[in-house]
Parts: sequence; structure tokens; C-alpha cells
Amino acid sequence: MRARKRLLPPPGCSVWKPSSAGGLRSPEKGVLCDRYMCADNTGVSRRLTQKHLGKKAAIKRFSQGDFDQAEFTFANGIFRDVKERLCREDRYFDADGKRSATITRTYTRLLFHR
Repeated sequence: MRARKRLLPPPGCSVWKPSSAGGLRSPEKGVLCDRYMCADNTGVSRRLTQKHLGKKAAIKRFSQGDFDQAEFTFANGIFRDVKERLCREDRYFDADGKRSATITRTYTRLLFHR
């Protein structure tokens, strides 16, 4: 079995709080980052991605074409929806057309201060 590489903070990052659940980090209040992008309560942020993950990561993420910056899934599967102002365990729907996943209160609180 291969050893996992430990994600280190980008150069110049003064605060980097590792998460015990799924690799999301909160480098500053109201911000969540995975290894590809950072988001705040308004959605995926190029500025925050560049600040916390570096210019190269921001260019790579935002040069891949249009994507919904308000509804998206982090690399660990946590789904985030700005309109609902909630984070959920995944992005799937029940037969009734409503989101089926459990709300993740920790991530919802971090992003939306709820």
C-alpha cells in the first residue's frame, strides 16, 4: 500500500487548519478549500483559490471552462449550495426531487456562519 502524501500549506500561508474529515481546510474564517479550489459564502472564488492554493492552481481551475460557482462538489464529495446556504454529504436527489443527503453542520457553519 502506498503512503499518502501530506498536503502542505502553500508558501506565504500563515493559517492552515487541517480537517480530520475528508481533506477540507479552513485557512481563514468563512473559507473552505480542498486541493483544487477555495470557496466562501458566495461560491468558488478565484481570489481565494489563488491566495491559499497559489496562482497556478487558480489558473488551472478557472481555465477549464464555465462551471456553476454557486453549486459544486468539493474533492471529498461534500456538496455546497449557495442558494440553499447549506453543505451536504453529497449532491444527489431522492425520487421526490429533493436533495437526499444529510446536511453537514460543521461545513455549513464554517461557510455560512449558521
